[in-house]
Amino acid sequence: MKKQICIALVVLATGIGLSAQTPVIIEDPDWLIPLRDAVYEQQLTANQIRPLYTAATAAAQERYSGTALDIALSRSEFYIGKVLQEEERDEEARSHFNEGMRLAIRALEASPSSDSWTLRAHHLAQLCSLGPWSFTVANGLDVGRFAERALEFNSRNATARHIIAARWIFAPSPFSNIRRGIQMLEDTLANADLTKEDLFSVYSSIGYGYVQQRRFDDARPWLLKALEIYPTSKYASDLLARRGR
Repeated sequence: MKKQICIALVVLATGIGLSAQTPVIIEDPDWLIPLRDAVYEQQLTANQIRPLYTAATAAAQERYSGTALDIALSRSEFYIGKVLQEEERDEEARSHFNEGMRLAIRALEASPSSDSWTLRAHHLAQLCSLGPWSFTVANGLDVGRFAERALEFNSRNATARHIIAARWIFAPSPFSNIRRGIQMLEDTLANADLTKEDLFSVYSSIGYGYVQQRRFDDARPWLLKALEIYPTSKYASDLLARRGR
């Protein structure tokens, strides 16, 4: 419920087939990929993923300094926080999201960029979903605003585009506009640079939107595309199984 309320606040701030256009795919740095993929594959526990987080953090510290290091470390904090949140280890997750937020803000203060604004939006969204309610009310509107700032620096930032579009899909009624959200995500496929994670998020979010509309035949191809990327994703598999519920 807290997550829905947060998304609703973000909304206040601001039948389509599979796109024939091939998305533009960009690669994440090699040191981050094992951690990222472990989180989305959903095969390991948070405790099993933690060594990958430690390794990613160490690799980032070897490769970068200054603002680039803050951005790299902020990304690692997001992934470990995400898997802890999925296990409902909320206080541990909150600690990592807060640290990721601190690093993103420090990067912004040193040299504002699309990546630093995106990370600030990403961490804040997760913190809003964790609550408490007073925090969600005070900060929920800023998630979309920060994502918009990211697009001012790079209009092809797929993660920021997804944050903005997803608010229309995941918000509870009367704040949702699923058709609009799906259209925005399809536009993202055609007009943004996507990582493997972005592509999965866009496909699965479109699928989720159609499931919410009970348009299961329309949802199926999108969710199958998501499962081509992460075949063991419980999230996408559960959505695909919703028809019978």
